Amino acid sequence: MLVSLCMIAYNESAALSGLFRDISLQDYPHDQIEIVFVDSMSTDDTKEKMEKFRDTDYGFKNVAIVQCVKKNQASSWNAALMTAKGDIIIRVDAHARIPRNFVSRNVYNINQNEYVVGGGRPNITSNVSSWKLTLLAAEDSLFGSSVASYRRPATQKEYLDSLFHAAYRREVIRKVGGFNENLGRTEDNEFHYRIRQAGYKLCCCPDIISYQHSRSNLKDMIRQKYSNGKWIGLTLSECPGCLSYFHFAPFLFVMAIIGCSVLALFGFPLLLYILLIIYGMFDIVNAVGCCTMKNVQPQFLLLPFIFPILHISYGVGTIVGLLQIPSWQKKIRGSSAKANIEKVKRKVAKNTIK
Repeated sequence: MLVSLCMIAYNESAALSGLFRDISLQDYPHDQIEIVFVDSMSTDDTKEKMEKFRDTDYGFKNVAIVQCVKKNQASSWNAALMTAKGDIIIRVDAHARIPRNFVSRNVYNINQNEYVVGGGRPNITSNVSSWKLTLLAAEDSLFGSSVASYRRPATQKEYLDSLFHAAYRREVIRKVGGFNENLGRTEDNEFHYRIRQAGYKLCCCPDIISYQHSRSNLKDMIRQKYSNGKWIGLTLSECPGCLSYFHFAPFLFVMAIIGCSVLALFGFPLLLYILLIIYGMFDIVNAVGCCTMKNVQPQFLLLPFIFPILHISYGVGTIVGLLQIPSWQKKIRGSSAKANIEKVKRKVAKNTIK
């Protein structure tokens, strides 16, 4: 089976060397792998590194480089889907690392009568330092990041609502089309929602694993959480069915703080005390839980302060997103996003190898 391994990037030069090495070492026959790189008009040497990879003879069937003038992720993924010609299309993030058997295990599981497969995607960090390991611990924690099963190594085969680095039979894309280009950060949620609505299941397999580099400093992590929360708020008006209650936990936490603080100002502080005590208990317990992990660092003592910063950043982002819904809906009214979903569907059908 021909496999299209797709990756998009914008100014990701620093992250590409490790991933390119991983791709070059895949144990699936290279003459049955097509590489599709999409450069979202990078201003660093990302495109040059892609070209260097293409010009090195690793024996791949083809290495295609596409430039996408639109810089949002959905547009770049659509460009990749419209270029790919494989029977199986695999998406890999630029900040990822993949083992030698990543492609072969995806193909194996697709051949077990599955249509969409993936595996656990735990976080890693590079240029290891005590502070980076502390941020990694916060990101790996259920309390600090997400309850999504795919964020941790899979222990058994199960069907999920979403996957991160996923592999799709071509017919899935041919049926549901591409990504909604109105969305940012949540384009995966909406895409997988349509896949589930079309009757397909997303299978998380224990023998598939990949890795994602976590943010290396607190400022970038805060910015990421805020942006994630903002897009959750905006997406509520576009596709509420692709979101879960868990997405709104930080929002509810921030709203509870605001509400209880207002009551405290009017002489009713009890609810605020109760809220802070309950949250503080969860905060401390989860921070202590992180100390049972490997590579415990002295900076883990800061986790009880890092967790609320991340939660509040995400929650404030969701509030901002909800408030911006009217202006955002006005902005995207008449956009070509839905037409582009259908465009991808037609292009994928046209590219199908008979």
